[in-house]
Amino acid sequence: MIGYVARRLAWMLPVLWAAASLIWVFMFLIPGDPARVLAGQSADSETLRAVRAEWGLDRPPLQRYAEFLGKLARLDLGTSYVQHGRPVSEIVAEGMWRTFLLATFATLVGTAIGVGLGILSAARRGTVLDGAALAFTTVTITLPTFWLGLVLILIFSSRLGWLPVSGYGDGGTLAGLRLPGPANLVLPSLTLAIFSSGYLARVTRAALIEESTQEYARAARARGVSAAAVWLRHVLSNALLPIVTLVGLSFGQLLGGAIATESVFDWPGLGSVMRGALGSRDLPVVEGSVLALTAGFLLVNLAVDLSYAVLDPRIRD
Repeated sequence: MIGYVARRLAWMLPVLWAAASLIWVFMFLIPGDPARVLAGQSADSETLRAVRAEWGLDRPPLQRYAEFLGKLARLDLGTSYVQHGRPVSEIVAEGMWRTFLLATFATLVGTAIGVGLGILSAARRGTVLDGAALAFTTVTITLPTFWLGLVLILIFSSRLGWLPVSGYGDGGTLAGLRLPGPANLVLPSLTLAIFSSGYLARVTRAALIEESTQEYARAARARGVSAAAVWLRHVLSNALLPIVTLVGLSFGQLLGGAIATESVFDWPGLGSVMRGALGSRDLPVVEGSVLALTAGFLLVNLAVDLSYAVLDPRIRD
């Protein structure tokens, strides 16, 4: 197992290099002058030359690319152009922490809704309850997250006044990291959870129906095991692999795909950090954000693969 993890971690290096190279080329080709961002739009040519020399923007592209990779090898993401030379690693870590919290709560809620609906739908296959569950999942899959977020704001914030409209709030600190206000976390995490629960419910339903037709399930029913015990103790345990896979993929996608939801709820996560950095041409912050998201997604996939060995002992063999 240790050797497998080591090999997987080693394979992440070329993926991270490819992601870093692509984003560097992309940001290099974007029209505009980063020196203008650093010096201000009204800076004269002499000031611009001095800024380019100070930040290495006047060097040849290949030299700048080599320096960029050299810093990455030392785990140095550089400093922000806009935020007064603040370390990019600090900016990215703050945004990643807030996005991680949002994605975690959204995944927990979405998993509870999706798996619960999937079990209910599979157990009552062909009934009105099954049809209602399938209709609900179809609607949740097709709804845009930004529209769903606005609807939830209209209902629970504007009309009922139960929850704050937007913002991060203040929930204290944990190990020096700032926590969100519990009320501020509800609507954005629910928005993402409702969207992801539709896919999860359908996959859960399909996996459970397939497993319920296997010989071991029929044998358990023939031995007099109750229907609930067959579904929960036998069928569900053997259907966990595709469910866990989708939960892991959904969590990884939420880490990088919650930009629209973060914008609607003014959530200061990594998506908002990256959107602001793109608007201000803060290239080091954009590069650091993309690398953090890539590394996060790769680690989530590794965790999912490792969970297979726990869920199915045959895989360890």
